[in-house]
Amino acid sequence: MEIELDFLPREKSAKSAKSTLAKMRREGIIPVVIYFKGKAGENGAIKKEFFEAALRKIEAGFLPTTIFLLKDATGKTRRAIIKDIQYQVTSYTVIHLDFLELVTGHIVEVTVPLVCIGGNECPGVKAGGFLSQIKSHIPTRCLPKDIPDHFEMNVSGLGIRQGKRVSDLKVPNGVEVLLDPKEVIVTVIK
Repeated sequence: MEIELDFLPREKSAKSAKSTLAKMRREGIIPVVIYFKGKAGENGAIKKEFFEAALRKIEAGFLPTTIFLLKDATGKTRRAIIKDIQYQVTSYTVIHLDFLELVTGHIVEVTVPLVCIGGNECPGVKAGGFLSQIKSHIPTRCLPKDIPDHFEMNVSGLGIRQGKRVSDLKVPNGVEVLLDPKEVIVTVIK
């Protein structure tokens, strides 16, 4: 999924950085930094209302693989994924974003959501067991063009005390999973 956001310049102020950032947040603007490997981060900002609207479009758990098109005032658009989010502790509102710019030919590390399908048909669940998804996201390494939206794991055949491992994932060409292939990622427990 790709979502476009306006990337606003953030000017340096003679005032302290802390008071400048606090003023921006009061005005409904989220300070952001765009990173690219080997370069210093570029400061900017995004309007809070637009980012919150974008978040409402994203399915729960799919934020790490959502690509943002950050468009500046000159019309230049950069593709990026979210590297880090900082929240206000008491209200859980977003107060800072770090983006990682996606550049053709440069490998990135992304956590890809794992979606289990067939849980209702699972014999182990029908027998009174509980489907335990140990990993909700799978760390991967790939080129930006190869970033999977998600991984699917069919669990419809699992009995009690049975599970699926990383090696059971169907991984597309060009994507490297950064977990031990023997690691259990979903199991049915009693």
